Amino acid sequence: MPSSELESRVLSALSGVIDPEIRRPITELDMVESVAERADGGVDVAIKLTIVGCPAAERIERDVRAAAEFVVGDGRASVAVGVMSVAERKALTERLRGGKAARSIPFTADSLTRVYAVTSGKGGVGKSTITANLGVALAEAGLRVGIVDADVHGFSIPGILGLMETDADTGAVRATRPTQVGDMILPPVAFGVKVISIGMFVEPGADGGGVAVSWRGPMLHRTIAQFLTDVYFGDLDVLLLDLPPGTGDVAISIGQLLPHAEVIVVTTPQAAAADVAERSAILARQSGQRVYGVIENMAGLPQPDGTVIDLFGTGGGAEVARRVSTPDAPVPLLAQVPLSVALRAGGDVGEPVVLADPDDAASRAIRSVAERLSTRARDLAGRPLPVSPR
Repeated sequence: MPSSELESRVLSALSGVIDPEIRRPITELDMVESVAERADGGVDVAIKLTIVGCPAAERIERDVRAAAEFVVGDGRASVAVGVMSVAERKALTERLRGGKAARSIPFTADSLTRVYAVTSGKGGVGKSTITANLGVALAEAGLRVGIVDADVHGFSIPGILGLMETDADTGAVRATRPTQVGDMILPPVAFGVKVISIGMFVEPGADGGGVAVSWRGPMLHRTIAQFLTDVYFGDLDVLLLDLPPGTGDVAISIGQLLPHAEVIVVTTPQAAAADVAERSAILARQSGQRVYGVIENMAGLPQPDGTVIDLFGTGGGAEVARRVSTPDAPVPLLAQVPLSVALRAGGDVGEPVVLADPDDAASRAIRSVAERLSTRARDLAGRPLPVSPR
């Protein structure tokens, strides 16, 4: 506890320092070990990082020094950096989990987190690009967003969101690694979105490319389950899952693990894509999931004179929405996202188009879906609330 008015002011300033991975104030995480006033009017601050080699160490130390110097003046604060003990890390992980069992999925039907599984019948329709940009648009709207890259064999979310780094020893480019605190995994954050992907765990190949993940059903199921149980996303408003194309093992596992998830089907305008996209919606319904809507990607190429060239035909998105609708559960066509050079280029360099070029036609279409999702009313009927009468 602070013993002077100055120490109290410094501690109050430190409450504004946020751990960039856990996204909570360091004072709430017991990362501030001590604050001691010096005889010269300066202050000595001691902090404890969660692990040795914490990737956010430099940023946290810089923010702590800045916060302390805001109170005592430039150059009048020292910061000593240590590491939590095993017992302290265990206490932290238990507190973050809210006393829940370590291996339980927090995104249950009673959770206030809306879970959307983004799926497609076939590959190459831009599903991952849509998912990544939708997540960033939702985060920019003020929501707390997480993305699970469930496309284990064809993971691409880290690259689309710029979560790539260069190995200092080999020069190989690989996906940013998550931080592990005990048995809890802290996902990297990009553009305000927390992201986990198998690409963050595999080693790059000799030529800098990724090593192929050649897993079958049981390994795929365990991987997805671990992403949902061991990764600490914190309190999310929206969790997006980027599913692999088709109706294989991962889609079935998601249906078993998250039967209350809502499904967004991504398709293209051509009839052949619409035919196979319908199957992914059928599988979702068989798992008890609700099909929330359809997004048509590559919906024509806008021309300078205002005309549109329909390179991949027309009507596929509306046709999928019609086929998967029922009298009791109509499925809307959420958006038609046009072909866009900016959308493609942003995915190549890790700069989502919804931020890099908000006026692009594809950006506006994706933002319209984000606005629709962010303004959905929450149904609290039958849900336990964290309050009790006095």
